[in-house]
Amino acid sequence: MHSLFQPPLSLLQKTYATSSTSSIAPMTASRSASPAIIVGGGLAGLAAATHLSSLSVPFLLLEASDSFGGRARTDLHDGFLLDRGFHIFLSSFPECRRLLNFSQLDLQPFYPGSLVYESDQFHRISDPFRHPLDSLPSIFNPIGSLPDKLLVGLTRLSAASLSDDSILSSDESTIYDHLKSIGFSDSIIEKFLRPFLAGIFFDSNLSTSSRLFKLVFKSLALGDNALPAGGIGSIAQQLVARLPASSLRTNSPVTSIGDDSVTLASGEAITTDSGIIVAVEQPQAKKLIPKVFQSNVNAGVDTLKKSTRSTVCLYFSADRAPIAEPILILNGSGKGIVNNMFFVTNVAPSYAPKGKVLVSVSLIGAYQDRSDEDLTADVLQELTGWFGSDVTGSWRHLRTYRIEFAQPDQTPPTNPIGRDPRVDEGLYVCGDHWSWATFDGALVSGRKAAEALVRDRGLIRR
Repeated sequence: MHSLFQPPLSLLQKTYATSSTSSIAPMTASRSASPAIIVGGGLAGLAAATHLSSLSVPFLLLEASDSFGGRARTDLHDGFLLDRGFHIFLSSFPECRRLLNFSQLDLQPFYPGSLVYESDQFHRISDPFRHPLDSLPSIFNPIGSLPDKLLVGLTRLSAASLSDDSILSSDESTIYDHLKSIGFSDSIIEKFLRPFLAGIFFDSNLSTSSRLFKLVFKSLALGDNALPAGGIGSIAQQLVARLPASSLRTNSPVTSIGDDSVTLASGEAITTDSGIIVAVEQPQAKKLIPKVFQSNVNAGVDTLKKSTRSTVCLYFSADRAPIAEPILILNGSGKGIVNNMFFVTNVAPSYAPKGKVLVSVSLIGAYQDRSDEDLTADVLQELTGWFGSDVTGSWRHLRTYRIEFAQPDQTPPTNPIGRDPRVDEGLYVCGDHWSWATFDGALVSGRKAAEALVRDRGLIRR
């Protein structure tokens, strides 16, 4: 699918104004060193490019598709902004705060809580620290017990008190085992926590590392979950606008990486004596540098686990929203295929033409045996049971996104902060699969890869 949302690079530029040591010896580049090569223009690659550019280090960024952003892109379709899959931006992430201009992103916040559909009704779960009055009625709803709801608050406080490094290096288990060890009941896990966390990690089994759960809970406690007014793709646009146009190439897929060189699908070979940063998503990285991944497996660190985090996101146009709040709606019934949904324009009206409502529906898994038409029909039938045919009868399907690789598999054991970006002399790896599966993890990973390259190659200009 090609993005229609990304404006030309020239227009973007007018619109938008520490890794561990290694035995590899540093090499000092001459004044005429060729640019470093960055393979992949997702958030990690853009973060690496931003860091190199800030140090006046020459680079060439090669992106396979027609625009930048990787999995965090937005398309323009019939006047609607359609993010490629379900995304929520967490405003408290420190690397995002350091690198991005939040005012320019014009973040539109969600209500801090959820509506849970269960027993043919919607039940509110609110953040007791931000909406204490809204939380009082939820004490008596069937989504978990009173001790469960107290545990949510205590878990939130506990996570908020920890540093990111301490969270990412803490003892770990699966999220499910962690929730049970804390003392959450099956009721609140199945009706609220499972669909809520599955929507974040695309993992209905809750087999993701408990470290990621703690990190996200901390972020939700300290900031807003939000959407940029211009779509999730505007994050990448903002970074691209800071980079020299001459250093960026789209439609340039790399098919192989050798010693100090890359080869493109066109047959063009590009050499460098300044280092190569591989910033593509995990499956592609394994194809380009298989020896790196095999060496990690041999060392007992499986960096490409067998299961795949997949999702399907369906968008609909509507004339009205039956719920007026900017709130996430979870399926706590244990039935059907919808995991979560929301009325996007309740959060950010800019996502749709005036007078129209944008509906986003997320499924967990690939659903490879089901056609888009069948999924659309099943989703509409299911949501008609939630809202009534007088609401869903006029919904018009806009587009279905099938994201086969939505996130790396981060089941325990993980090593998010101990992984060196330097994997060979002059070769570096970054991405959320090399750190932790959040926007912040990708940005941090890109910066660390650039720092390692600069340090090794002596490319900082005086």
